[in-house]
Amino acid sequence: MAEIDRVSIARALISVSDKSGLVEFGRALAGMGVEILSTGGTAKALAEAGVPVVEVAERTGFPEIMDGRVKTLHPVIHGGLLGRRDLPDHVAAMTTHGIAPIDLLVVNLYPFEATRARGAGWEESVENIDIGGPAMIRAASKNHDFVTVVVDVEDYAAVLDEMRANAGATSLGLRRRLAATAYARTAAYDAAIAGWLAKELDDPFPRRFTLAGSAPQILRYGENPHQQAAFYRTAEARPGVATAEQLQGKELSYNNLNDTDAAYELIAEFDEPALAIIKHANPCGVAVAATLSEAWDAALACDPVSAFGGIVAMNRTLDAATAEKIAAIFSEVIIAPEIDEDARLVLARKKNLRVLRAGGLPDPAAAGYAIKNLAGGLLVQSRDAGRVAPGDLKVVTRRAPTAQEMRDLLVAFRIAKHVKSNTIVYVKDGSTAGIGAGQMSRVDSARIAAIKAQDAARAAGWAEPRTVGSAAASDAFFPFADGLLTVAEAGATAVIQPGGSMRDDEVIAAADEKGLAMVLTGMRHFRH
Repeated sequence: MAEIDRVSIARALISVSDKSGLVEFGRALAGMGVEILSTGGTAKALAEAGVPVVEVAERTGFPEIMDGRVKTLHPVIHGGLLGRRDLPDHVAAMTTHGIAPIDLLVVNLYPFEATRARGAGWEESVENIDIGGPAMIRAASKNHDFVTVVVDVEDYAAVLDEMRANAGATSLGLRRRLAATAYARTAAYDAAIAGWLAKELDDPFPRRFTLAGSAPQILRYGENPHQQAAFYRTAEARPGVATAEQLQGKELSYNNLNDTDAAYELIAEFDEPALAIIKHANPCGVAVAATLSEAWDAALACDPVSAFGGIVAMNRTLDAATAEKIAAIFSEVIIAPEIDEDARLVLARKKNLRVLRAGGLPDPAAAGYAIKNLAGGLLVQSRDAGRVAPGDLKVVTRRAPTAQEMRDLLVAFRIAKHVKSNTIVYVKDGSTAGIGAGQMSRVDSARIAAIKAQDAARAAGWAEPRTVGSAAASDAFFPFADGLLTVAEAGATAVIQPGGSMRDDEVIAAADEKGLAMVLTGMRHFRH
């Protein structure tokens, strides 16, 4: 069967919930002699604008019934969309039953996703599940050899451009591209409905797990220049890099997006003013303080070398004083819930600096998914929403932590949750003193963090590294006492760790021998 390239559009069916650009599109089609069929509010909007329109009910001879649930589910409509113009038996059936071909279908669906996003109840959500729309879209897409299907307002212009260039016809290439877009739209729509129902039924891992993203931002490249990449937004209404408004700076790269997300998720862990500096998805400095300005000073002091070219995140409105300090060194991205006008003026001097206003903070305890792609599958788990409070901790050493040690232990453990495993984090007076990330040995993580602290001390001219007198956190248990002893050698006086090792007794005994206070959380935070 030979492919047909150009197909003229003589008849269109338009039924849209998003009426952006509808009247202009309808006028352009009518001006090219296209007959327009329509329904309900779409037909009314076109008619009121003076665009000639024929109600679908008039063409089918069957009225809209059941509150509009049944209006386009009719052989006259689906036959017009599915009939092949090159098959004699199809043409004969259409002639016998008075079915006129429909050459263009324009449908955008009931706003189910928007309805869910504003927290609508069960009944309203169900009523915003479109039935006729997806059925027509799939029919037209299947028959794309002859039918042009449009599901996005953004594609109106492309259709009109081709029609004007081709005497009212569209090309096979355009119809195929639009069909692919249409199938992706119905797949995403069904994924949103399936995800909602699974959540309502408390079924986090249904038989079929569906994902959908939209509004792609095509990136210059991926992690490396030879990789292609795009950023897709999901329906999850979680404040962060996906929802943020970019106030200035160059386009965000793949690595910028990944690192900024890691930074903002970390900083949301804290109720007090806090600031984090991130490099390669790991923090190189984090501080909790009375002001953001003080937090910046303390976070930067932890590792001023690695901070160069980092991502800076904070959980308070960025003020001018803090902005002046951040602008004094090179940073890639700044993200904050809000940025005041004076701070924006300061940062405007750094035209390439990417500045993001997120408008809110993500809830660290909120449910959600963490997903990784494996060869041939998806690895899906619930987001690590675990948090420990003082009442969750079990003191296992002879000495209990002091009040200050306890504060630092909790800060350290919350930071460790956001550092690649194996992880050791030293914190003193609310700020990181050293961070050891992503090592195969927990001992090596403890050593690296201590070495970084010594380097920072030399650079600052301090008498000793800030690991002396610090509280140390381990993201998982110490399998042997050697890791605990390395932490003690660095000068830590208190340790927080999950516990659960076969050698917990040996580790606790080593802590007692060194005079350390140690608490167990019963919760680990692996991050691979």
